[in-house]
Amino acid sequence: MAEHRIGTQAEWQAERDALLAEEKELTRRGDELAEQRRRLPWVPVEQDYRFETEQGTKTLADLFDGRSQLLVYHFMFGPSFEAGCPVCSSIADTMAPQAAHLKAKDTTLLLASRGPLDKLLAYRERMGWPIDWVSSGGTDFNRDLGFLYTEEELKPFLEGDIPSTVEQNARMCGTDVTAYVAEGPGMSVYALSDGTVYRTYVTTARGLEPAMAYYGLLDRTPSGRDEDVARPLWVRRHDEY
Repeated sequence: MAEHRIGTQAEWQAERDALLAEEKELTRRGDELAEQRRRLPWVPVEQDYRFETEQGTKTLADLFDGRSQLLVYHFMFGPSFEAGCPVCSSIADTMAPQAAHLKAKDTTLLLASRGPLDKLLAYRERMGWPIDWVSSGGTDFNRDLGFLYTEEELKPFLEGDIPSTVEQNARMCGTDVTAYVAEGPGMSVYALSDGTVYRTYVTTARGLEPAMAYYGLLDRTPSGRDEDVARPLWVRRHDEY
């Protein structure tokens, strides 16, 4: 651990009080942004997406499972993958136990990936997640949301210096770099009203951090996240630490 300032309790308390004021302001600002999200216009989903589920083929409206709100986490598990993305797996570790609580608030939460359903369900069994998982492999669902890229679109990235963390994650998924980076993580949110499905919110990248609980906890430790692009990614599946 790096050397750090040493101070008295009084010095710590004074700085902590000042920081608390800023933390409260951040919380207030977060509430304002949440309200702005809720005020975004709803966009009707006109595509007839079909998903493979444990109960057979379902439409997007069917996935609501009798509720009016739907949260979909787009999990990186492509057709050629032998295992799910370790980072997405860490996110699912946080999200899956919340499914029961969200159901109590009229919201269905599930995972969606392009991989074949049998692989997805086998991996879910390994991870022990109490959450539904559907295959979107036969649709343009991921592509339409910006969570699937063509090799041509990826060409500039693939011809450059590939970060070691990307190569590492591809190996951990049992696939190659091209197939790994073709998939994108994300979350999409929907409302069902009078039989029409509306898309209300989409996010990716750092917008997914609320579902990465460990980062919020590490941000409160002396070492913080302690990550560097030059070092291998530390995140593993929870049964691999």
